[in-house]
Amino acid sequence: MENALLSAEVKEGEILSPAIQKLMKGYNKYLRPFFDNGPVSVGMSLDIASIDTVSEINMDYTATIFLRQRWTDERLCFDGNKSLSLDGRLVELLWVPDTFIVDSKKSFLHDITVENRLIRIFPNGTVLYALRITTTVACNMDLTKYPMDKQTCTLQLESWGYNINDVMFYWTRGNDSVSGLDTLRLAQHTVGDYHTSMSEAIYETGHYPKLVFHFDLKRNILYFILETYVPSSLLVVLSWVSFWISQSSVPARICIGVTTVLTMTTLMMGARTSLPNANCFIKAIDVYLGICFSFIFGALIEYAVAHFCTLHHPDSSSLLMREEDMNGVVTTIASNSRQAKKKEDASGVSNCSLSNSDIKTEANEQQSKCAKTFYIVKKVVCFLNCCRIENPHYIDNYSRMSFPLSFIFVNLLYWVYYLYF
Repeated sequence: MENALLSAEVKEGEILSPAIQKLMKGYNKYLRPFFDNGPVSVGMSLDIASIDTVSEINMDYTATIFLRQRWTDERLCFDGNKSLSLDGRLVELLWVPDTFIVDSKKSFLHDITVENRLIRIFPNGTVLYALRITTTVACNMDLTKYPMDKQTCTLQLESWGYNINDVMFYWTRGNDSVSGLDTLRLAQHTVGDYHTSMSEAIYETGHYPKLVFHFDLKRNILYFILETYVPSSLLVVLSWVSFWISQSSVPARICIGVTTVLTMTTLMMGARTSLPNANCFIKAIDVYLGICFSFIFGALIEYAVAHFCTLHHPDSSSLLMREEDMNGVVTTIASNSRQAKKKEDASGVSNCSLSNSDIKTEANEQQSKCAKTFYIVKKVVCFLNCCRIENPHYIDNYSRMSFPLSFIFVNLLYWVYYLYF
């Protein structure tokens, strides 16, 4: 009720000073300055008070800013050398630009204890209009290198209804038009390079003035090293303890393998709680957790293979029997070839139609086939001897060296790729 009465009094000019009444006489706030003399130029500057949150799930950031706009209205010129600071509620009497934040999801103007607006008029008709706004702005993020990523976000200012023929926007001091970033302290990010730019927004209804503020947000990786990378690496090292435990201690080795696998699974699930549930990004942290899980699972499979080889490892007598059987196979093949040759010779004598040259050719072919068969069998025996594990306990010995060296090598590739490429 009081606001309505105050508005009525302002409209009637009952509470305005004579100087303000003189300025407002004949003033039409529905017409922009220089209505018939080209577009009005509006200068912008920003003061970033805080960047409260940066959300990867919603892909946006929330910031509190002081937006300052300057323009010249020839209808507000007055005599003197001092500016007039007016109550923010008197902005309803003046023409102001219809500036809006393009990618804003939600915004509000602070109103404690009164609306945080400032109006200041200078003798030459320049108007300074300042606002304190908290806004949540969308920011398209590429999380491929998360948590070693660097995001480039923007804050875009446009005119809602006035096109470039009516209003022109410009930064008052170029890149220096934005201040406050040097003193910002964010939880997980550091503000890097930033710059301003000017462009035009093209819509179906026309071309509109547009100002863009670009800034980089670099994520602090130390938190993730302590929270995710170090625990997952230690779990991999813990899985290697089983290589120094006797293969006969089945419960101990199985307990270590299963425990590390389950713990790693829990760690992987916890690392994704602060990320979008549905996305097409394969993030760097997912790759590392996948590598650690593979090494832990590989250590569990290593014991299964070693234990299986221990149970089915042949002794020397069985190996000798296998070699004798193989020699018997070779001897049988040779004897069969000789018997076949004798039969062919006998059949050659009884068969008068075959010539001596044909008999010799057929005998040579049989000998060649026998030699090839013997060669193949020999190769198979050599291959089996090479693949055969002399002592299953050597598997643990090899694993003690191969697993750590492989993990160190993969880590070098991982960090070099994601930090420098």
